[in-house]
Amino acid sequence: MKTTKGQALWKKANELIPMGTQLLSKNADQFLPGRWPSYFKKAKGIKVWDLDGNVYLDFTIMGVGSCILGYADKDVNKAVKNVIDSGNMCTHNRHEEVELAKILLEMENWAGMVRYARTGGEAMAIAVRIARAYSGKDIVAFCGYHGWHDWYLAANLAQEKNLDGHLLPGLKPLGVPRALLGTAIPFEYNRPEQLEEIVKKHDIGVIVMEPIRSYYPENGFLQKVREIADTNSAILIFDEITSGFRMRVGGAYKLFDVIPDIVVYAKAISNGYPMAAIVGKKEIMEKATDSFISSTYWTERIGPAAAIATIKKLKEKDVPNHLINLGNKIMDGWKQISDKTGIKIKISGIPPLPKFAFEYGNSRELMTLFTQEMLEKGFLARDSVYLSYSHKKHHIDRYLEAVEEVFKKIKKGIDKKNIKKILKVPVASSGFRRLT
Repeated sequence: MKTTKGQALWKKANELIPMGTQLLSKNADQFLPGRWPSYFKKAKGIKVWDLDGNVYLDFTIMGVGSCILGYADKDVNKAVKNVIDSGNMCTHNRHEEVELAKILLEMENWAGMVRYARTGGEAMAIAVRIARAYSGKDIVAFCGYHGWHDWYLAANLAQEKNLDGHLLPGLKPLGVPRALLGTAIPFEYNRPEQLEEIVKKHDIGVIVMEPIRSYYPENGFLQKVREIADTNSAILIFDEITSGFRMRVGGAYKLFDVIPDIVVYAKAISNGYPMAAIVGKKEIMEKATDSFISSTYWTERIGPAAAIATIKKLKEKDVPNHLINLGNKIMDGWKQISDKTGIKIKISGIPPLPKFAFEYGNSRELMTLFTQEMLEKGFLARDSVYLSYSHKKHHIDRYLEAVEEVFKKIKKGIDKKNIKKILKVPVASSGFRRLT
């Protein structure tokens, strides 16, 4: 399988674009250095056509989790084309934002107002700004990954400059003002005692977290966080940029009977078109009027139209149930293949976003080899799978058959201690550390 055109363009991109791409998660060297196709010519359903004419089934990140219905969904595309033909931007506001607000507030019946953005990172920055404005306090306690903005990366500033970046490896805070040191303090998932220690030492105004991602909450973890927020008059923000709309239509937090003050959605809300929503209690959200939060392209029409069409289809097709069923099938399949081949792996994640890791000292080598061999079989594959409505049972069967073949090859390499000889490329680079 040749990927020469994609690789040639990737090399040129690194000369013209810092990091070669706009998104760390799409860095080709994190997948398969020197061989990853890197660019697509066409994407439909779960099929991806690269620049060299190869066709793959996507069992990796599906547009970094944005394409929950699959690539180029006909119903969402129809809604988008309609607004393009009738005008995307205007001096007037688009009426779709009111319709979408009604849909979101009906879905989140505890909330009272909505603001919009176009990306998850900026939506989180807006949510934190609003929460700080309402609480009147600057310091944020957080758990999980929440984007690239200064409020978050301030957590990676250390007392000594040469120690910057140690807390969250892979997320360097270069360019973040040192005056923000101490304004963002992390705690780990399912460790409420860490948050309790933070609020004892600091006057926390905002608590930000992903309610679920790699692991399920244990021993009333989310309830304890809610209690800590209430006791300390802190605003609780749930970041559902990744988890939203996968376990249910709306936020996964509702499965655990905990209500935040603000919830943030992006990615899956609009199936690949830029859109994000900040949904919160009315008295808190009204602070957005007092703080200057405004941007031209938050008023374009495509995002809300795509979101309305996406949410409608998620409901009609009961997409979360489809994702959960397929995810359980994958996780069960990994376990059976692991037992059969003798490969030691750790399985985690929620069913719509299953994940596995090799439990060996050279795990990055093994994962690079896994990606290499799966690519040869026509699959884009790595450690996690963002499932979509376009994934079907027969795709999962084909995927698991390929996984078993590749695991057998990896096991032989482990036993013969010749993994590096089987690898045709350098070991993939790592991403960044999460706290979930």
